[in-house]
Amino acid sequence: MLKKDLIEKNPIRHLKGESDAKESSRMGLVMAQAGAGKTALLVQIALDTLLNDKQVVHVSVGQSLDKTKLWYDDMFKDIAEGCKLENAGEIHDAIMRNRMIITFNESKFSLAKLEERLHDLMQQNVIKPSCMVVDGFDFVKTERTVLEGLREMAKAMDLQIWFSAVCSDGADSQGATGVPAPCKGMEDLFNTVVLLQPVPQSDCLELKIIKGSAAVSKCGKLLKLDPQTLMIREDCK
Repeated sequence: MLKKDLIEKNPIRHLKGESDAKESSRMGLVMAQAGAGKTALLVQIALDTLLNDKQVVHVSVGQSLDKTKLWYDDMFKDIAEGCKLENAGEIHDAIMRNRMIITFNESKFSLAKLEERLHDLMQQNVIKPSCMVVDGFDFVKTERTVLEGLREMAKAMDLQIWFSAVCSDGADSQGATGVPAPCKGMEDLFNTVVLLQPVPQSDCLELKIIKGSAAVSKCGKLLKLDPQTLMIREDCK
């Protein structure tokens, strides 16, 4: 498989709503139970951006630099092997030059510190990202005003920002829109909200779109994903 075919096969390009040209700055949210694939999906979103020759910042809260890099290496390897990608080594080395990883201790993360680091990197022409993924963001302890500030930052920097969140169990945890706690009541701040969950009696994952634009709705027939690569699984039962 060639690089352009891999990009075409990836359902994430629809999920990101990039055909909505009027909304190049947007925020997305990936929700799932603990260990169900949130980080993998964020890395897949970042990889899709990198494969399209754009730059990415990965903000990792509570996880080391080496472990975050390993997520990218392992996922790219799985995708390359699963899709029989030609020149995989060259493509890997080329796209990873457009990725910047920023790590925070859980107690040290703040909007002000993130903005400071991003501005420093951009002013020095180190990177000018079109996408940022934030893994480990604490929605339980974070006030709404912080997310509002991040949304304003996305607009100011013409940036897509994607977050992960561990969702709560039970019907009582869901808001009227179907968005589970701890994010119910915040869905208005996001352009896209998806729920990643196992498919009963199957080894596939289901990507349920809770909120999305017209472009995101193109994902409708592409909901069953491979748990390793997060690529389309056409043999899901």
